[in-house]
Amino acid sequence: MRESNSTRSGGRSSARRAQARSKRRRRLRRSVLGLVCAACGAGGTAVLLRVDPPAVESGAQAAMRPGPSSPAPPMPSTSPSPTPTPEPSRSAHSDVPPSGAGTFTAAKVSAGKRGNGPVRRYRVEVEDGSGLDADQVAREVDTVLADRRGWIRDDRYGFQLAGQGTADFTVRIATPQTTNRLCDITTPELVGETNCSTNHTVVVNLKRWQQGSPQFDGPVSEYRALIINHEVGHEIGRGHETCPAPGKPAPAMMQQLKGLAGCEANAWPHDRKGRYLSGPAVP
Repeated sequence: MRESNSTRSGGRSSARRAQARSKRRRRLRRSVLGLVCAACGAGGTAVLLRVDPPAVESGAQAAMRPGPSSPAPPMPSTSPSPTPTPEPSRSAHSDVPPSGAGTFTAAKVSAGKRGNGPVRRYRVEVEDGSGLDADQVAREVDTVLADRRGWIRDDRYGFQLAGQGTADFTVRIATPQTTNRLCDITTPELVGETNCSTNHTVVVNLKRWQQGSPQFDGPVSEYRALIINHEVGHEIGRGHETCPAPGKPAPAMMQQLKGLAGCEANAWPHDRKGRYLSGPAVP
């Protein structure tokens, strides 16, 4: 039995519609699959970015890569902190020259009258080659003679730094060998060690001025005061004294360089209350 034309035509149409639906379903599956794969690919990439290990550098790359940051070490200071000028010690001037030129430079500075007594004008000189500044030394001598523990506590005495003008006596700082000559020192234990007052000249040994004395328990500045007070004491007519009793202050007119005989080292003729610190006179 043969099919009719309409039957054949309807069958072909149905087949074409089925094929079209099949193609659409395949395209849809491919599209969905593509989207899923793309999504997977994106997710996979994200995962890979999270879990990929760090790349291993070559030796050259590692050498070129800057290292981890770390605190820089402190840079040393280019300038020292300022510190106060220390008190001169006995060993601070171990390079005292044994001799100088034998000539002297006078200080130019002057000062007012010190004390109430008749004025004795004095000049200060330092030996050339001693390394001292004459004006600086003159100011220090003036400070000693202006102190109320000094000779001006007695109203019979007065002093004035005269600069380069006319003077009644001179204070000279001299090297040890020049001191030996000016003071005519020949006693072996005193050669190069002591000071003196002679012919209206107070001769201060540079070694003693700079280093003090091993017998004097005090700063060098105090020993300088003792030298000035002792030798100027001779200039105004005072003689040697000795220790009054163990534990007492040594008189300024005691030869403390030779020892203290039980007394305490002391640089001043008077104490702070104005009492004269005396001792038995030495014949």
